[in-house]
Amino acid sequence: MAHTKEVYVKQPPGFEDPAHPNKVYRVVKALYGLHQAPRAWYERLSTFLLKHGYRRGAIDKTLFIKKDRRDIMLVQVYVDDIIFGSTKSSMVKDFEDLMQKEFKMSSMGELTFFLGLQVKQTTAGIFLSQDKYVKDILNKFDFRTIKPASTPIEAHKSLGKDEEGEDVDVHLYRSMIGCLMYLTASRPDIMFAVCLCARFQVTPKVSHMHAVKRIFRYLKHQPKLGLWYPKDSPFHLEAFSDSDYAGDNHDRRSTSGGCQYLGGRLVSWQCKKQTIVAISSTEAEYVAAASCCAQVLWMQNQLLDYGFNFMNTEIDIDNESTICIVKNPVLHSKTKHIQIRHHFNQDCYEQRLINVVKAHTDDNVADLLTKGFDLARFNFLVVTIGMINP
Repeated sequence: MAHTKEVYVKQPPGFEDPAHPNKVYRVVKALYGLHQAPRAWYERLSTFLLKHGYRRGAIDKTLFIKKDRRDIMLVQVYVDDIIFGSTKSSMVKDFEDLMQKEFKMSSMGELTFFLGLQVKQTTAGIFLSQDKYVKDILNKFDFRTIKPASTPIEAHKSLGKDEEGEDVDVHLYRSMIGCLMYLTASRPDIMFAVCLCARFQVTPKVSHMHAVKRIFRYLKHQPKLGLWYPKDSPFHLEAFSDSDYAGDNHDRRSTSGGCQYLGGRLVSWQCKKQTIVAISSTEAEYVAAASCCAQVLWMQNQLLDYGFNFMNTEIDIDNESTICIVKNPVLHSKTKHIQIRHHFNQDCYEQRLINVVKAHTDDNVADLLTKGFDLARFNFLVVTIGMINP
């Protein structure tokens, strides 16, 4: 039987109608009240844009592109939020007029806030941060007066299941982890600590809660830290890959870390516990390199939509043996036990999609995503990876 209940929403904060502050919106059920709503809206919008000369991205289907000789117009869609920009101001104006004629939409002007990210655009570059969100979650969990900490996790700290430890409120723990995971969108400095604590959401103990509170104490110390994207820097794709070795003291699995740059701009980063138990540091690094390589290939294809061809991308690795395995396609006793899916590193190297190069351990910024550090090393990595205080 059809469900006939109507759907209403409150007026969003900051957009209340001064003449009717107590009224609510009755929404169109097809667009807002059903599970299929986002699909229905996407079909409506994409059909409209395709009809007006835009093409869909080959990798990201929510990206729409229009080219006019040497100029390009980019439209990125996230449900009913849209970011757009162009190398030609008239194309931006045409897009605004086009959308406002067809849909009841308002232009918010220059991008300053999007999906929780604060965006500050200057003539020197762009600064991304989430300090308003940091303030909100510190207030949410009543950490306004918490004692600050200089790092998000103790040096070389490794949490275990702690089966003898005292239980804590699982709902509170998961809520704290969820808030912190959202923050990692602009804070690679807390990525490792958050991912480590997130492994214990089933039965969190007091020791795990202390580790989570340590992250909040660090956020209290560094609330405004963010990513800086300088305007005048080289524009090439480069990646860094690293791994700890058997860092998990429960199952002895290693943690892969990877980060990808466009020139001096950090645009992507990963931290993930490996699915295998590596029997050497070389193997752990090799598996991490495979994960990094997969991300690089995705970015190469994505960048083709923007008109950039970045083949033979450098992946910096600080393990000489790992580089030798990638460059040597012959399987031998040290590598034959490694699962085949990790060996596509070698295929990509042979096809000149990637090139593996030696990086000094001290300069491998992906190290930040694999373990905890003392203050001096941590601060060095935070600066080197591309984070600043405004």
